[in-house]
Amino acid sequence: MDPLVLVTIVLGATILLAFYITKIFRSKAVDTQTQEEPEDVSETGDDKSDKTENITTAGAGKSKKKVLDKKQKEKGFVFQHPWLLSTLKGHSGRVLDMDLSSNGKYLASCAEDRTVLVWHTKDFAAKEHKCLRCNVEFDHGVFISWSPDSKAFVVQKAVANNTEVYKMGKKPDGSMGDFSVAVTFPQEHKTDTIGMGISPSGRFLASCSDKTELIVWSLRGEILDRIDTVHNLTYCCQVSPCGRFVATSGFTSDVKIWEVKFTRNGDFEKVTRAFNLGGHTSGVYSFSFSSDSSKVATVSKDGTWKVFNTAIEYTKGQDATLIISAEYAADKIDSSKPSLITISPEGKLVALSQDRRVNLYSVLTGQLLACIEEPHSQPIVKVLFSSDSQYLFTAGDKHIRIFLNVPGIKNNIHELKEMLKRNLSNSAAKERIEGQIAQAEQNLKNILPS
Repeated sequence: MDPLVLVTIVLGATILLAFYITKIFRSKAVDTQTQEEPEDVSETGDDKSDKTENITTAGAGKSKKKVLDKKQKEKGFVFQHPWLLSTLKGHSGRVLDMDLSSNGKYLASCAEDRTVLVWHTKDFAAKEHKCLRCNVEFDHGVFISWSPDSKAFVVQKAVANNTEVYKMGKKPDGSMGDFSVAVTFPQEHKTDTIGMGISPSGRFLASCSDKTELIVWSLRGEILDRIDTVHNLTYCCQVSPCGRFVATSGFTSDVKIWEVKFTRNGDFEKVTRAFNLGGHTSGVYSFSFSSDSSKVATVSKDGTWKVFNTAIEYTKGQDATLIISAEYAADKIDSSKPSLITISPEGKLVALSQDRRVNLYSVLTGQLLACIEEPHSQPIVKVLFSSDSQYLFTAGDKHIRIFLNVPGIKNNIHELKEMLKRNLSNSAAKERIEGQIAQAEQNLKNILPS
């Protein structure tokens, strides 16, 4: 064969081979870009954490689409209400619990974003709300409670499933906001904690698992006593505002009230059963004490809510008496789903919440007074009254809503008018009550001008 022809054939084959290899690599590059395109999403703020989480799960594309749809829904969520005073924005994760300090200066909230934010109550009516930030290292709080002196707060941590006390001190410049861990409790509960609270007397702290284990602690993290709640499953645990009792409810149809006893010297003595709140025919989802512990509101799977008079001499065998019982199933609340109940400090109103709805009832009549629908983009996890019943707080997503307690104002006006009828002959009392009525009616008019 002619050498020239041979060279031509070899050269042509080399060019064809090079072209074929280049085509293969280009095809792979295009496929790689096509696969990576769906994950090219803006990563600002929470998008980064959500993106990382979804990439590590099966069906990353579908999970990412759900996350994006959820964020778009939250971004487009707009809530308006005539009673809405303001919205506290600062958390980047869902708020799980909140508590007001006893001195009335602070509201503390814990969220899934691994922070506790401390808000100044004096700023609630302002357009901007300043807050102090405390980081919960490698964890997040599910419950939070202020210490009696309002200088520290207690956090129940989700992952570690234990309790931690944080002191709130001053920074070098003299301003508040220097947070430090004072005490870390040992991890004792083997299953999830469903409630944690500190006694206003400062003598003990209580925590309870979702099974039947109730633990009473000293504030130094020492176990004082372990109690079996005998609920089979426990749904709710709270320490009474008077600082004497711990109460639990669950799968059984009663609320159990336990007294934590101390000697005159302040030494722990024992925990004993004080009394029960009976009357429901099914499990009790949650309960709530009035500010003086003289009333307890309960909500049950049996479709009713009740309020009991607990200002009794239980040591003499006296039982708690029923003040009122009312049904809630007809008010767009499903009795088969867990509900939360909160009684106002003076015990005149009850807030019943489920999913994204809050119903407000009169304790006097059992009547549904008002309903707040969809204040949050996610189910409500906490409803709280201010100590003077002026405000109502709700949490369910990243924000905290602050409502003016309009039903409370109306109740106050009604009571003042009834009081006025009984004091018509007393000119001084009459003038004072008429002034209070005028002020309350003006406040109501400012909120609801129509």
